[in-house]
Amino acid sequence: MNNKNIQKPLKIVFCTPALYMAGGVERVLTLKANYFAEHFGYDITIILTEGKGKPLFYPLFDKIKVVNLDINFEELWTCSFVKKIFVYLKKQREYRRKLTTELMRIRPDITDSLLRREINFINDIKDGSRKIGELHINRAHYRNFEGDDASTVKSLFSRLWMHNLVGKLRRLERLVVLTEKDREAWTDLTNVVAIPDPLPFVPTAVSPLTEKRVVAIARYSHEKGIDLLLQAWAKVAQQVADWRLDVFGDGDRMAYEQIIEDLHIDRSRCQLNGRTNDVEKEYCNSSIFVLSSRFEGFGMVITEAMACGLPVVSFDCPWGPRSIISDGEDGLLVENGNVDELAKILCRLMCDVLLRQSMSNAAIKSVKRFEISQVAEQWKNLFET
Repeated sequence: MNNKNIQKPLKIVFCTPALYMAGGVERVLTLKANYFAEHFGYDITIILTEGKGKPLFYPLFDKIKVVNLDINFEELWTCSFVKKIFVYLKKQREYRRKLTTELMRIRPDITDSLLRREINFINDIKDGSRKIGELHINRAHYRNFEGDDASTVKSLFSRLWMHNLVGKLRRLERLVVLTEKDREAWTDLTNVVAIPDPLPFVPTAVSPLTEKRVVAIARYSHEKGIDLLLQAWAKVAQQVADWRLDVFGDGDRMAYEQIIEDLHIDRSRCQLNGRTNDVEKEYCNSSIFVLSSRFEGFGMVITEAMACGLPVVSFDCPWGPRSIISDGEDGLLVENGNVDELAKILCRLMCDVLLRQSMSNAAIKSVKRFEISQVAEQWKNLFET
């Protein structure tokens, strides 16, 4: 009986809200699930709550099963505050009932929660599976309720919420975070392990470093620090005459276009673009990659850029960049939020072709540790122990 069980493929369920969007979490989950199914022969099911009827943005290996419970928590986005409470409680009860039914039917060996609404009850489902969680953002910014206008009430609520969450995370078999620094941040837990995000693609080419162009790939949102990048670029453009900056990403660019106007930045040398469908091409047509985030869960764009041979200049923000970049070898780290230093380091790298080339060579070698085959082995060791 035991021998037969050993021969069965490992049965794993992933719980995540949706796969119809082009987000980083969706991309990473799809990449891992495909590799696990194709190379390890795992029996994979992904359970969703949103996007019923919408096509998956990233293609899945045909053997992977997708179950959409059609809870539609996204309805909460349009509710008033009072109505939101009642709708949320109703949907949460529905989610618990439907997820319990599915897990009891599937009987997985491991249930992997991406730590959304199911973390409130996943440990109480008696389907026989080991429960693990994976977190793609650092602790300090995981559902941070305080923000810039922190009040006593918000602060108290945030502390109570975190205390409650820690109790739930403690019951998991393992909590997987992206960096060693973030693992160390969970001082109140003993079940935390660090496994990085995998490199999402193996490039077909690398940059020849001939284009005098700096590139950034980021959403137009506060945490990505495009405002800080533009402040730095205004200083760079006054010192280096023949380079340009191109930013690509989703989101509303209006506020950042206004910053360009306010800082009198030459638009012929600074362009804010929408999302690109060929990110590899943009890396390979550039000679420096810049990341200006205020914080990062990991910084997958850094590994992408390095794989394409770009030296990276990045704020040393919590916690991703330092876990990827060896400062001075394959990239350069800048004090977090220091606009003047960011401008200075960019100018230094623009003016030193030999430094760019040596960092490019080092980046291509060092980033291999993030290839999917390397990262998947870490997950395999976790699952099979």
